[in-house]
Amino acid sequence: MDQNLIAVIVGFVEGVTEFLPVSSTGHMIIVGHMLGFDGPAADIFDVFVQLGAILSVIFIYKERFARFFTKEGWQADKGLSVWHVAAGIVPVMGVAFFAYKYIKEYLFSPFTVAIGLVLGALLMMYAEYKTKDNQAELLDDLDKISLKQAALVGAFQLLSLWPGFSRSGSTLAGGLLVGLKRETAANYTFLISVPLMFVACLYDLLKNISILTVDDLQMLAIGFVVAFVVAYWSVLWFLKFLHKYSLTSFAYYRIILAVAALTYFYF
Repeated sequence: MDQNLIAVIVGFVEGVTEFLPVSSTGHMIIVGHMLGFDGPAADIFDVFVQLGAILSVIFIYKERFARFFTKEGWQADKGLSVWHVAAGIVPVMGVAFFAYKYIKEYLFSPFTVAIGLVLGALLMMYAEYKTKDNQAELLDDLDKISLKQAALVGAFQLLSLWPGFSRSGSTLAGGLLVGLKRETAANYTFLISVPLMFVACLYDLLKNISILTVDDLQMLAIGFVVAFVVAYWSVLWFLKFLHKYSLTSFAYYRIILAVAALTYFYF
């Protein structure tokens, strides 16, 4: 298959799935295997297109990110601050640093992804079940999230180190379970995703950049742009979706995808 077409397909998949609770990593692994697009070069490409998705979130939340560079942005009692972001990402960054080699070596396969998809779906369904009768009591103001809630959401994010579990899926479910409304949990999830993903992507790129060639640049550029545009609209659509609907439909989709992937690759 033409490399540019692969770049468009993978960039589109990344853009659609990165911030939805369906596991972008899981989708990228499954789609990559289906296209025969795997190996070190594919890993670099997957990381690079994630940067396009990250940039889309920076555009959407530019006022929030600008505030983090002000004096108030460092005061935990003046609304969502740098400390709230740190509380949500430091634990997972620390664990990921030491578990990186193991995760890459043993957990990046369609089978392990399918397991993560199902387990993540069950967590989301459980979170919706536990909070269905007290929606009115859940926090709907992003600036009133406590440091404890931020840290607990970050702890749930550790589950996403298993490919297929989904970073946004685990944090959205965790957000519900610690007392946040879906939209509030989603906004917090998207904000903390930027520094977390940026560091992870930079680490991956620095470890593997030596294998890139000039011929790869066009493919990388296409994937980056496609991922940026698609992720931008995907985030805006998802926030509107959460205003009216629960996470249950995404949980059902994950289970169907897991069954389809197992059938395709192993039967």
